[in-house]
Amino acid sequence: MSAVLPAAPIERSAWRRQRFLLLRRASQLGVLALFLLGPWAGIWIVKGSLTSSMTLGTLPLTDPFVLAQSLAAGHWPQLSAVIGVALVLAFYGLLAGRAYCAWVCPVNIVTDAAAWARRRLHLSGGRAPSRRLRWWLLGAVLLACAATGQAVWESVNPVTLTQRALIFGGGLAWAAVAAVFAYDLLAAPRGWCGHLCPMGAAYALIGSKPLLRVAATHASRCDDCGDCYAACPEPQVLVAPLKGKDGAGPVITARECTACGRCVDVCHTDVLRFTHRFDRQRD
Repeated sequence: MSAVLPAAPIERSAWRRQRFLLLRRASQLGVLALFLLGPWAGIWIVKGSLTSSMTLGTLPLTDPFVLAQSLAAGHWPQLSAVIGVALVLAFYGLLAGRAYCAWVCPVNIVTDAAAWARRRLHLSGGRAPSRRLRWWLLGAVLLACAATGQAVWESVNPVTLTQRALIFGGGLAWAAVAAVFAYDLLAAPRGWCGHLCPMGAAYALIGSKPLLRVAATHASRCDDCGDCYAACPEPQVLVAPLKGKDGAGPVITARECTACGRCVDVCHTDVLRFTHRFDRQRD
């Protein structure tokens, strides 16, 4: 019996090798720009913060984790906040899953920079804590809110502090951003987003069954180069779809997937692609 030869690399343009990374950066920086236009240029398209905002004076958007903290603290939210949460839940719950973490959250830029620096500096040390820790932190934050009557996470939330640092500056805000970078660089590779952030855990709960998914449609082309595992912030989600373990289909259904598209970008045999969760095509 003749051996099965690995698939030959597919010639791809520089755009195809980086398209989802570039699109994510455009999305993240574009969202930040909308918030910064007000305080920097007096153009108030969006007012508020990434956790609670009003667009053009009519469209409220509220982070569900913030609402959960308020409820745990015993504060009933205003109607606009409830509407804002409903809109966010509908979008991420039905369509995008945990895509907030990859396409909106500015901390993702910080952690991606740390991952890039680790590769450039050839750092291999560090050990991330259990991925279950973020779920414990999520519960601990809500218990702390109930005990104190305050939305405690918002005083240390790196998302809020990153936006605050860009608008107002301040040593404490920038120190929080630097701490996340240093943690991922020196202590735990991909540690913050993948193992600690309770906000990311909340979005994983919200978007456990979204429509938009990545699939290993052409798994037969995989040559086990490992590039997708190295690029993915949640590499454990790739194993079952790529290898078909326990009868798994080609679609990445794990709620931890952030739909960042880096696995699609880096795969030189075009194994992976964006699709919908009901896609069962595999060759």
